[in-house]
Amino acid sequence: MGLDPEEAESPGTLCLHAFSDLTHVSPLVFLYLLKECYLHGSCKATKKFQALQHRVHQVLANNPKPGPSTFIVHCLNVLPVFGVYGEGFSHLVISALRRYFKSSSAPACQEDVASARMLAARLFLAIVGGYVSYDEKVMLNTLKLFDVGLTTIDEALLSSREEGSASAFLEEYISDLIKSKSFMTAVSLLEHFSFSFPGETFLQQMVEDKDFQAAEKWATFMGRPSLCILVQEYGSRNMLKQAYNVMMKNNLQHDFPDLCYKCKESALKDLAEKACWDVAERKAKGDRQLLEYLVYLAMEAGYYEKVDELCERYSLEGLPKLQEAEVDFVNKCFLHLNDLAVEEVVWVDEVNGLRQATSFLEGCKVVGLDCEWKPNYMKGSKPNKVSIMQIGSDSKIFILDLIKLYDDASEILDTCLSQLLQSYSTLKLGYNFQCDIKQLALSYGDLKCFKRYDMLLDIQNVFKEPCGGLSGLTKKILGVGLNKTRRNSDWEQRPLTQNQLEYAALDAAVLIHIFRHVRDHPPHDSSSETVQWKSHIVSHMDNPKKSKKKPKCHSTQTSDSTFNKPSSS
Repeated sequence: MGLDPEEAESPGTLCLHAFSDLTHVSPLVFLYLLKECYLHGSCKATKKFQALQHRVHQVLANNPKPGPSTFIVHCLNVLPVFGVYGEGFSHLVISALRRYFKSSSAPACQEDVASARMLAARLFLAIVGGYVSYDEKVMLNTLKLFDVGLTTIDEALLSSREEGSASAFLEEYISDLIKSKSFMTAVSLLEHFSFSFPGETFLQQMVEDKDFQAAEKWATFMGRPSLCILVQEYGSRNMLKQAYNVMMKNNLQHDFPDLCYKCKESALKDLAEKACWDVAERKAKGDRQLLEYLVYLAMEAGYYEKVDELCERYSLEGLPKLQEAEVDFVNKCFLHLNDLAVEEVVWVDEVNGLRQATSFLEGCKVVGLDCEWKPNYMKGSKPNKVSIMQIGSDSKIFILDLIKLYDDASEILDTCLSQLLQSYSTLKLGYNFQCDIKQLALSYGDLKCFKRYDMLLDIQNVFKEPCGGLSGLTKKILGVGLNKTRRNSDWEQRPLTQNQLEYAALDAAVLIHIFRHVRDHPPHDSSSETVQWKSHIVSHMDNPKKSKKKPKCHSTQTSDSTFNKPSSS
């Protein structure tokens, strides 16, 4: 069981003992050598396991006595003496033998298989009796690999002079497993030996104990009636996702049409709450009833342009219009740009506008930063480029069309943003801005402006306890939250809707108001909900070794009065 000479000389490979004939090698010696191979291997544990499994599978063809199947069962009997290595090596040798059976071209020796089956049955009895210490997975894998049935258990009981039948023995053992709530092991044994004695309450017991995997395995084994009971159990507990999965896997949706529709509605609601409106629309699959429910969710969230969009796309004119009182109620639930006295929102998509914005913002002591990009729901695909960047003071917000500015004047964009992001005189506020700056760098990798920034304060880090995102933090500080329903809208469409512009501007503006609260209400003791905000001002340089050394906290170079004034807008 060795490596090729070239393999053995390469770094990071296993140190394997070379023996190609197992005729005179006992299971104990074999396992000792296996342990030595593992201990002296220099690669990671998973790689060692895979390499050893491959080698064991190969050497099982080298005349182990009395045969490969019996040899492995003898190994399983010996492995507990190897302590902490016993369980892992047991899975290794079992998987190696399984692989050997699949790849071997020669038919298995029936005498070897029969002998191994009897030895496996005796090992099972020893494990159940507590004479051999193995976990339940090894026990189940042994039964399955050697196809140990009731007849073999009966013979093993007879040879060990135990009284009673295999059926009675197993029913008692499985009942004990159920009492101890080892449901998956009990279900696996019931399935292996084709028992069905526990009854309907067994299924309810597993659901009540939240062992859903075991419950579904048991119901699948018992057939359609049990699956229907399981769906009803899930439905009665309002476990709609589990109920829907069982219905779809087993083609039961026509048996429970009302519950199936309720599950679909619940899925749409979850997606709407995450602002994944496009995904929710695709999930509706053109079903008018579901689309009407999605429109209702958009109305409830105050996402009026989505209401109009869906009604127009799917000809849903018959829907009742949202009453003015309902609109007012939704509006009162969330913070609006007017509430913050923002005087102007400026769209910037050309060079002159960018230069004017830069000039204005360089005169501000504090600015809020945020950015948006179109969501990408294709699994495994790259995220879309950042579409817009919001930078503003408490009275004026600039929304930069990064895609157009980059295409038209990338060098000027790089210069202007470098001036702002690397300015020591302007405090930049963000929320989880490390994520945003990473996305900006990925989107525009050749721009230097996103590889270095100075004087950045991530508001999220100022608060000790999580507050439920920026919306939750806004509600905590200002008394009313942000409407995040447009978070995952199409930020690449041009022009952006008025609601999108207000949403984007609000995210930047609200950061300044939260900062003012932090600045004006400093913590007086360690139990306060905030920490000293100045200690969280950070800088980042893409290659700090080549950069000049900067002070650890730039706020120490700026007088306290710098940030005790409103921004100069």
